[in-house]
Amino acid sequence: MKVIRNKYALTEGGIHALIWAMLLFLPYLVSTSANDYKLGPIPGLFFTISGFIHMGIFYSNAFFFYPRLWNRQYWWLYIPAAMLLLFASFQLKYHILAFWFPDVLKDMTAYKFIFGPSVGIFFVSVIYRRVADKIRFEKEKEKRRTEQLSTELKFLRSQISPHFLFNVLTNLVSLARKKSDQLESSLIMLSELMRYMLYDTQGRKVSVVKEIEYLKSYIELQKLRFGSEVVVTVMMETEAETEYYTIEPMLLIPFVENAFKHGVNYLSDPQIDIQLSVKEGQLTFDVMNRFDADTVTGKDENSGIGLSNVRTRLDLLYRHKHTLLIRDENGIFHITLTLVLT
Repeated sequence: MKVIRNKYALTEGGIHALIWAMLLFLPYLVSTSANDYKLGPIPGLFFTISGFIHMGIFYSNAFFFYPRLWNRQYWWLYIPAAMLLLFASFQLKYHILAFWFPDVLKDMTAYKFIFGPSVGIFFVSVIYRRVADKIRFEKEKEKRRTEQLSTELKFLRSQISPHFLFNVLTNLVSLARKKSDQLESSLIMLSELMRYMLYDTQGRKVSVVKEIEYLKSYIELQKLRFGSEVVVTVMMETEAETEYYTIEPMLLIPFVENAFKHGVNYLSDPQIDIQLSVKEGQLTFDVMNRFDADTVTGKDENSGIGLSNVRTRLDLLYRHKHTLLIRDENGIFHITLTLVLT
């Protein structure tokens, strides 16, 4: 951030230097020595000297008087300070003309070109300060919004991990009680999932391919637990360009967690259907499970953490770039998520 700020300041300073250099040397660019580099009735040398006076007006007002006095406790001092600044520039110009260019003072029509620019530069400095303050305010506002978003996302991610681990450990306890031979493979798979959670998801987004592999591992872990008791149908289709897309980590897993949490308690023939496709930069994720309303009602209050969490993350990171349809009809819970990938 410091490097960016310094780069921005350097660019702004360069623009200032270029503009003032053009103004200071304007008489020597558009006029000739034959007429003393005059711009109308104004000698070129006086025009350049006046340019330095205008610089003093601009920077003293834009960076000292206006920011320090206007809209502050001593705002009433700003008006006399501004008038004093202009009066000092008038006096300085007059005495320079009287000492070096007395003939110019005899031309009354030249006065508006001599003293008028001081007033003009003063108002330009006011406009500059207000615009610069507005730009800085917007940048700071955007920075705060970005920091707030980052903090909120970190909080949401911190909720995902314990919620996920709670469900997986519950699965392992079930396998242990059954003294299943699949417990060892399940533990290995769990270690891979945890490695993904702890190390691969530290950045803002992850590869869609990695997220899909993570999703497949989780589904396999669940299938090891339930075996043939639950019919799980999985269909995933991706295009070659999928490896170039990224996605918010652990965004899809809450829907699958929810399906296994509630779908396996269906009274007869529990079934879970999971479909995922990536086509032309759009991800479509479809999860459907049967459920028993009475059983779901009796679930613990934390069962909704995943879905509530993912709704918030979608709203924060994919606003106007996703659609989420959740249908709950006739004992079938069905979600469809479409997401524009980047």
